[in-house]
Amino acid sequence: MTPAHPGAILPGDSPRAFLEHLYRVAVERAQPIRSMARYLPAPPRGRTVVLGAGKAGGAMAHAVEQLWPAHAPLEGLVVTRYGHTPPRPTGVPQRIEVVEASHPVPDEAGLRAAQRILAKAHGLTADDLVLCLISGGGSALLTLPAEGLGLSEKQRINRHHR
Repeated sequence: MTPAHPGAILPGDSPRAFLEHLYRVAVERAQPIRSMARYLPAPPRGRTVVLGAGKAGGAMAHAVEQLWPAHAPLEGLVVTRYGHTPPRPTGVPQRIEVVEASHPVPDEAGLRAAQRILAKAHGLTADDLVLCLISGGGSALLTLPAEGLGLSEKQRINRHHR
């Protein structure tokens, strides 16, 4: 039997090698740059603002920057977990700011990011487009406690429910 893809490992090969191959293929196909293109809409007449949070936030932001037409306006803010911002793809200019915060217990950086993201959503018009990039961890990274609650209460709840 000939593999469908050069370098593919067949089930009859070493089971460990086959499982490692399947893992690498799955991870590669899950990368935002490979999966997002078909879901991005055309640029609007107005601004495109990217807002997001999650452990994959940095990778998703880089993918949008790479896939979005160079001539079309693009801006935004995404928060991801400390140490989870991947290297910027070579030759891709930064148009979306990526900041880092704590996960699973929120911190002051996540609170500031949430406030900034909320502010960026104000003043948008019907001609503008908001792209929301949300992945796992978003609830801790994008924390904005309800009125009357503070960050310390949110931290206590997250510590208790881990």
